[in-house]
Amino acid sequence: MTNYTLKNENIHLKLTDSFDLALSLDCGQSFRWYQDNDRVWHGVAFGKYLSLYQQGDEVIFFNTSEDDFLNIWTDYFDLNRNYDSLYDIYNCDKTLSDAIENYRGIRVLNQEPWEALCSFIISQNNNIPRIKGIIDRLCVTFGERLENGTYAFPSAEKIAGLSVDDLAPLRSGFRAKYIIDAAQKVADGTVDLSALEKMPIEKARTALQLIKGVGPKVSECVLLYSCKKADAFPEDVWIKRAMSEYYPDGLPEEILSTRGIAQQYIFHAIRNRD
Repeated sequence: MTNYTLKNENIHLKLTDSFDLALSLDCGQSFRWYQDNDRVWHGVAFGKYLSLYQQGDEVIFFNTSEDDFLNIWTDYFDLNRNYDSLYDIYNCDKTLSDAIENYRGIRVLNQEPWEALCSFIISQNNNIPRIKGIIDRLCVTFGERLENGTYAFPSAEKIAGLSVDDLAPLRSGFRAKYIIDAAQKVADGTVDLSALEKMPIEKARTALQLIKGVGPKVSECVLLYSCKKADAFPEDVWIKRAMSEYYPDGLPEEILSTRGIAQQYIFHAIRNRD
């Protein structure tokens, strides 16, 4: 889906496949995006600030280069995957079909692995507003200041040199010690995040769970949202409820290779149902 034009330093993407910007950025998979009163979305990823706006079948990427659009944002928003073709497969299942009818256009983001790891450690036993607040304080306190006054996500090497007491201003509670342990293991190479994408998924899970506080749910989130493991399947209380209610015998076989993407629709549907 790279049918785009460059106009006045803005990229105008003409959609040829389903993409709902608001649903994708506000469905619990990423925590650094916000929408202003003009319905423009703002956020930082991979050390780059971006503003976006969607009107119908066009998404405008403001003040970004063609090089960044092609090499960062196309992948970040999973624009090379045909979601309409996925929907054709998912229509074999009524629960998924209904979820797609209501929330068509959610795309699974391909985030930076260290940011995803740290974010989902912070997400444990937490709500989204508080997660966003902790991550914002982390970036403002320890991240590199960007030209427009926003902040990049701090590197693992930066956090590895800190103590739990240094993280006290984040008000992250018990998660602080896990953030430090994750940063140290990533910085010293105990866990090679760059290798996870090409690892068999079981090996990648084992590698991530060397980190204190990283269990099945956090590792699945990292693999799905930053390592292109579409078969990773995070299970929180919502998904466990959905599996018990709708899939007591498991997901349909046709869905298994991309069950992580299907999970995002099931999650969003059941969370907004109750």
